[in-house]
Amino acid sequence: MTSDTESLPPLRPDWTPEFESPHAVIDAQHKALLEQCHRLADLCDSGAGTEAVQAFDLAFAQLKSLVREHFDTETALHDELQGPDPEDLRIEREEFEALAADIATTAHFDLVELQRFAALWCVGHIAESVRR
Repeated sequence: MTSDTESLPPLRPDWTPEFESPHAVIDAQHKALLEQCHRLADLCDSGAGTEAVQAFDLAFAQLKSLVREHFDTETALHDELQGPDPEDLRIEREEFEALAADIATTAHFDLVELQRFAALWCVGHIAESVRR
């Protein structure tokens, strides 16, 4: 970690009209992902003690669960959404799982770095979903 990283604040991405899709369930799940990113940001602001790290780990696990549920929904609604190829969704899911399970952890990064990763990943996923 560099001193530049230490000065970066958590990201608090907000829902914007550009993120809206034609499907209310997808939009609700996307909003829930962003809300969880805000929860992670709040936990970053609470300190870096053992309790804060444990609370962050729990909230990050909840984010991963929301992402899994969301991929399940996107896959199930594939025909209705006329969305991405199921194989593309599988690959995106596997990439997220690998990053979130093995690399993006409090053992490797500080809380703000992990929160920023989560927020950027979520915004990128939402923007790509809308583009498709």
